[in-house]
Formats: sequence, C-alpha cells, structure tokens
Amino acid sequence: MQIGYFLSCEEHAPRSLIDQAKAAEQAGFDALWISDHFHPWNDEQGESPFVWSVIGAVGEATGLKVTTAVTCPTVRIHPAVVAQATATSALTCRGGFRLGVGSGEALNEHITGARWPTADVRLDMLEEAVEVIRRLLTGERVDHHGRHYTVEDARLYTVPEQAVEIQMSGFGPKAIELAARIADGFVTTMPSNEAIEQYRGAGGRGPVTAGAKACYGTSYDDSVALAHRLWSNAGVPGELAQVLPSPKHFEQAAELVTPDKIAETMPCGPDLDLHVERLSAYVEAGYDELYVSQVGPFSQDFFDAYEKAVLPELRARAA
Repeated sequence: MQIGYFLSCEEHAPRSLIDQAKAAEQAGFDALWISDHFHPWNDEQGESPFVWSVIGAVGEATGLKVTTAVTCPTVRIHPAVVAQATATSALTCRGGFRLGVGSGEALNEHITGARWPTADVRLDMLEEAVEVIRRLLTGERVDHHGRHYTVEDARLYTVPEQAVEIQMSGFGPKAIELAARIADGFVTTMPSNEAIEQYRGAGGRGPVTAGAKACYGTSYDDSVALAHRLWSNAGVPGELAQVLPSPKHFEQAAELVTPDKIAETMPCGPDLDLHVERLSAYVEAGYDELYVSQVGPFSQDFFDAYEKAVLPELRARAA
C-alpha cells in the first residue's frame, strides 16, 4: 500500500502547503494529494489558493508525485483549460503528476453564475469533459461539438510524452460505474469494501485510492475541538456537500454536528495506536493508496510521529 500526504488548500496558504510537502517527503510519505477549491468549506478554514500555481511550486520543491483530489473540469473551468494545466503540471512536477477529477460541488462551481446541474447531468458533463481532456493531452488538433462543450481548432503544443493518468472520485453506483468506464483509478474518502467491489465489478482495474484526515496533538480534547472547529462540515450528511452554495451554508448545516461526531470521522490526539487502528480500516478494505491530511496549523510534530510510528505500522499491516 502506498501512503501519501494530503495537502489541504482549504486550510493553508501556498507557502505553508509547500513546507508541508517538503516535510512529508522527508518523513517518508510516498506521494501527495492536493485539494482543488475556489472556496473553503467554512470561514474557519480560511484559505483557498489557486491550486495550479501551488502544484507548480510543490512539484519543483519535492520529488513526489502530485495528484489533484479532486478537480472539477465541468463548470468553473472549461475542460480544455484543465487539459492545458494538466499537461504543464505533468512536465513540471519532478515526481510526476496525475489528474484526479470529480463532478464537483456548488460551493466552488456556482461562482460564474452558471446553473448548478442535477447529479445525472453532472456525471454526463464529467464524461464528456474527460473525453476532451484525453484527446487534447495527445497533442492532436481537436474539434469537438458535444452536448455540453465546444472545442474549436484547439491543440496543446506543450504535452508530456507519456499519457497522464486520470482518476475519478465517485459516490454512489452511477458514479462508481462511470469511474470504472472512463478513469484510470477510483477515488473515495471512506473505507468501503462495497465501493471497491462495485468498482471492480464494473470493470475498473486501476488503483483504488482514499483520503483521510487526522488531528494529531498533545491533548485528545484539544485535538477534537480543533477538528470540530475546522472540519465540522465533514459531518454534513447526504448530498448537501454537493449542493450547498457557500461556506456560510455549510456553517449553518454543521451547527447540528457535534464534536463527538467529528471524532468518529478521524483519529484525534496523541495516541498513535488510535491513529494506526483508525487508518488500518483502509488497509483492511483493500485500498491501494491512502493519503492522510493533518488538520490544523502546520506541525512538524505530526510528521515526526507518523515517520516513527504510524507509517511503519501501516505498511507492516498492508504487507
């Protein structure tokens, strides 16, 4: 199992993200994920830099592969522009680059004033967008007049020699089936045997990847309080995460989420055995890759603790 570090653009300014990427490499993490947002989930998180600029800096600062987790290439940014950003990132990231895509959230995509589509339409848009991106990444001249996108006489002149892998995030049977059909891997955020079985059963053969959060600190209670303050949105149920349009709406919905509920979603505090046990659920479920994000301000203590105790144990269990 490959264990990487998850860079949270919702919480950190660009230079902090670069510093974390360096610390992750030094601590022995295998690769990097980075979130792609226009807004944070709530005002307490407080950041949201343009991910493609950060990717260029992180890709030069480390030798780790970088994956977006995930980019929505359908509404806010035209897929042809995402294709150009992907091609350039693949050439500038010293450790390699992989594009992670998903159908997105209104939180980030509504900003242009475009209508936020229904779930089925979003998946249809994503399928067409991936087709456009793949064609452009070959360097061919593309004319495309589809149901959702038009590309006229477009060609990327700066493209990598090898094809860029595209992974897809999916929740629910329709999205998982689409990931199996159009993507080179499947992305999720929960340890679910059922989701993996659905992906494999639909013909998916690429790696299955997950992201998780942890809040390491010297006090369990303080760590839970910090995780709740910054990530209470993680307890918002159902499709609300896809349809709520602003950080304020997430803050309102998250008023019903208790600290204990957030503590159930991630390991908190100084007990490294707890961190290992909670993250081992992804090992047991059969994931190929796991990316862990430390909640809160940049802390070298997290990287030191994970290097000494958590990463070795997780790898031993995976082996």
